[in-house]
Amino acid sequence: MKFFSQSYSYDDPWSIVTLAFFLRYPNPYASHVLSCDVISRSVTPSGSLMTTRLILKRGAMPRWFPKGIVSRAESWVVEETEVDPVGRTVRCQTRNLDHVKVMQVQETVEFRSTPEGKTLQLTEARILSGFGWGLTRRIETHGLNKFKANLQRVRFHFMILSTFLTPVYSLVKAFLSSSSSCDNPDCSQWLLGSPQDTPVSVNLPAQPTIAEHKTSTGTDAEAYSTMPRAQNSWSRLKAWLRPPPRAD
Repeated sequence: MKFFSQSYSYDDPWSIVTLAFFLRYPNPYASHVLSCDVISRSVTPSGSLMTTRLILKRGAMPRWFPKGIVSRAESWVVEETEVDPVGRTVRCQTRNLDHVKVMQVQETVEFRSTPEGKTLQLTEARILSGFGWGLTRRIETHGLNKFKANLQRVRFHFMILSTFLTPVYSLVKAFLSSSSSCDNPDCSQWLLGSPQDTPVSVNLPAQPTIAEHKTSTGTDAEAYSTMPRAQNSWSRLKAWLRPPPRAD
């Protein structure tokens, strides 16, 4: 059995890295991933988000591997993730469901928020082969090398994705901070992150009042009838991002 352990620190906050983790597939640096589907999602009584995803990956057998033993170089992988917004940690376990006698890879990843506002990633992997025929050690070494190469590509994609997610996250966070939809502390914890994240100053459009829609000769009832219906947070955000065209 081959064992791999590594730690890595991201300069981005935990909220950004967590979002990038769930959005990492598909991406051009992981062309071996054919599909990624959520098969279950639930919230525990303690407030943690539990997600199970089924991922289909395609690989290539090495040239020295005996022909005809593995009919197809594809494997289903199950990913089980727990997101703890209070403790600001993400724990993920993955394992392959196919070709387990040839090689089984069990990976554990954990993302932790640091006091400096960064994110620490801890990765552990166990590669085990029960193939025999004098190829066990060679198969495990090949699997370890492939795992390291894929880890570097995924990490590089994380950095690129975080660059695009940071301004979007700051924009949405600023909107939600001023929205009444996040008065609930649980909602704020999920959507806004920790108080150490610095909000971005954004001026949101104010809700129209009855007085603004009154005419000089109208009544309160007439003014109320001309008021637009109350908008939810998503409608307000879309209206703010895409304001109506100005009249000439």
